[in-house]
Amino acid sequence: MHEFMKIFLTGGFFISLISIIAWWQLFKKAHLKGWYALIPIYNIYSFCKMVTSSGWTMIILLIPFVNIIFIIYLLMRLSYAFGHGFLFALGLFFFYPLFILILAFGLSQYRRLS
Repeated sequence: MHEFMKIFLTGGFFISLISIIAWWQLFKKAHLKGWYALIPIYNIYSFCKMVTSSGWTMIILLIPFVNIIFIIYLLMRLSYAFGHGFLFALGLFFFYPLFILILAFGLSQYRRLS
């Protein structure tokens, strides 16, 4: 295996691990069970329910090209739900690992959006 591939796989593993830990904490802040972060598909359902009040909006993520715009929308809602704004949502989109940790372990508090 090439050295680049080893580094790539190791980096991917650590980003995934950081993401799971951060989502566990975010779900807890949103008064959901942290272990929802561990269950594939249900974690996406719970995330959509947390920021849009309907978990079934996750079906929109199955539509090619539309899903990219919808992900930006979901990240904006996540940012607003934790008291941040549009620029923080852009940070979530472009620098996901750093900004998701800021949300999870920072002083931000979850507020249900209507």
